[in-house]
Amino acid sequence: MTGITFDAGGLIALDRHDRRVLALIARAKENGLRTTVPATALAQAMRSPKKQALLSRLIRQAGTDLVPLNGPDATAVGLLLARTGTSDIADAHVAICASRTRQAVVTSDPDDLHRIMPELELVKV
Repeated sequence: MTGITFDAGGLIALDRHDRRVLALIARAKENGLRTTVPATALAQAMRSPKKQALLSRLIRQAGTDLVPLNGPDATAVGLLLARTGTSDIADAHVAICASRTRQAVVTSDPDDLHRIMPELELVKV
């Protein structure tokens, strides 16, 4: 594992000061591991940046990669959705990002991600 990737549920758990998520972030930082936040997951979780201090801080940290949904990723997401018969663009983007970086996904809904990409390592929060 090279770090952690957040889906929207993981980001919402961080925003709610979930101790497990705070510990995962601290452990990743201590070990020099990267944190990935797909922009699609951020869009689902971010509602009020001024009130979401932990989330806002996470995406500004030097060890965090905020990954846009660019052309190549959009194509990969579409192909993944077609192959799996699913429709959640954000979940597919999270799966693509985590798979590419070999990171575990911090999620509150492992069933959806498992359906999209069963080989992902998932951390349920």
